[in-house]
Amino acid sequence: MRFRLLANAVMHHPRFIDELDSISIEWMAKSAPLHDIGKVGIPDAILHKPARLTPEEFSIMKNHPTYGRNIILEVEKMLGGESLFLRYAREIAYGHQEKWDGSGYPLGAKGEEIPVSARLMALADVYDALRSRRVYKPPFSHEMAMNIIVEGRGKHFDPDLVDAFQVCADRFAQIAEEYADPNDEDINDMACSANH
Repeated sequence: MRFRLLANAVMHHPRFIDELDSISIEWMAKSAPLHDIGKVGIPDAILHKPARLTPEEFSIMKNHPTYGRNIILEVEKMLGGESLFLRYAREIAYGHQEKWDGSGYPLGAKGEEIPVSARLMALADVYDALRSRRVYKPPFSHEMAMNIIVEGRGKHFDPDLVDAFQVCADRFAQIAEEYADPNDEDINDMACSANH
C-alpha cells in the first residue's frame, strides 16, 4: 500500500513520467512483497537473532538481495521469459538496499543507476521497518520515522521521493495504524500510561 501510494504521488513528476504509469505501478506494487525473498538463503540464527548483528553476520545478511535476484532469474528461466511482474520483482529484490549516495549494497549503485522500483521500495521498506517492532527495538512513532527519512534525503533516498513522501506522510501514518501489530499498540499504551 505504501509503495503504491508513493509511486502514485510521483507518477506525474517529470523525472518519473517515462517510467511510471498506472500499469507499471500496479505490477511494481504486486511484486514489492517479494523484496526480501532472498532471506530464505540467510541462516535462521542470523535472521532471528534477538540483538544487533555482528559485522560478520551483517556481511552474510548483505547477500540477500543477490539471492533474491538469483531466485527470480531461475523462475524466469523456468517460465521461459520475462514478465513485468518478475522484472520488477527482480529489480526490487536486487536494488532495495542500494542508497542514493552509493553507500548501499550489493553493488554500491547510486542515483539514477538504481531502478525506480527499487528506490520506491527502499523508502517504503525503511518506513515500515522503523514503525515495526523488532527484537532489538520498539516501534518508532510516525514523527521519528518521518524525521529519519527526511534526514536521509539525498543520502539514503532519492530526494524527489522524500519530497513526495512528505506530502503524503499523513496517509503513510494512517496505513501504519490500520495495519499495526496489536502487540505494538499494547507496548505503546503501556509506555503512555507509565508517562502519565
